[in-house]
Amino acid sequence: MLTMISIDDVRAAAKRIEGVAHRTPVVTSAALDAIAGCSLFLKCESFQRAGAFKFRGAYNALSRVADEARARGVIAFSSGNHAQGVALAAKLLGIRATIVMPDYASRVKLDATRGYGADVVTYGRGEGREAIAEQIKAERGGTIIPPFDHPDVIAGQGTAALELLDEVPDLDVLVTPVGGGGLISGCATVAKALRPDIRVVGAEPEAGDDWSRSRRARRPVAIPEPDTIAEGLRTTSPGDITWPIADKLVDDFVTVSDDQIRGAMRVLFGRAKIVVEPAGAVPVAAAFAGKAGTAGSRIGIIISGGNVDADTFARLISSG
Repeated sequence: MLTMISIDDVRAAAKRIEGVAHRTPVVTSAALDAIAGCSLFLKCESFQRAGAFKFRGAYNALSRVADEARARGVIAFSSGNHAQGVALAAKLLGIRATIVMPDYASRVKLDATRGYGADVVTYGRGEGREAIAEQIKAERGGTIIPPFDHPDVIAGQGTAALELLDEVPDLDVLVTPVGGGGLISGCATVAKALRPDIRVVGAEPEAGDDWSRSRRARRPVAIPEPDTIAEGLRTTSPGDITWPIADKLVDDFVTVSDDQIRGAMRVLFGRAKIVVEPAGAVPVAAAFAGKAGTAGSRIGIIISGGNVDADTFARLISSG
């Protein structure tokens, strides 16, 4: 069954998270504009609570869990940013959280998730995280909050675009990174409702091109787990809910190489003084490569997060 959300759902989410989630800044830079040949407006979710846009959807979804279900807690599965978002939202709402995370996840994300008070259950490569979450639910009870395939999560993520277009209403293009598709589905819903002629572009790493392949095939396509520095975009296929939304509303999906991602991280740090994790730099890399919009376009970019430890960041921007 097709599940769509509306801009009214996003506006309702905005009211729920108001005063809890940060209204993140929109940053501009003449130096970045010169590189891209366009006017870039960066919505810096790297400054969001828990360091990423994921807090928006997590808080919106958890705030909608019925009172009688809250006592049984919530369960999530994530490589990092959704884990932190759910853990923090659960702490703020007084809900017990159990998070299923890969044992190879970034140490900074594992530590932060535990630091917010969540019970972290790790798994190794080849193990199914969703199956583990379902097993925990069967044993302990609880509500599963998936990282992207959930209407309340999608609506929460769309609030980033709602804020951006409120501040910069005359954008020609909106670009977001695309992994599971929650961010771009929510943001495209807002963008097309407020500015029907806007072009919406999803950017992904070359190794994790499941959305680009799916667009060409006109159906969801699964790929092996991609080997890319953009760990937040290592999904293997579009979501059951996010695919039909994004397929209808997103104009194009483009890819960038890991070297281009490193380059964007390096420039963002050197010229705009912003620390961005690899996944967050992907749409900026697309703009620098001329894949986001034509020369002179006004391009809004959602920088999805900044959760990267200092050693990893230094290694990434000094290599390639």
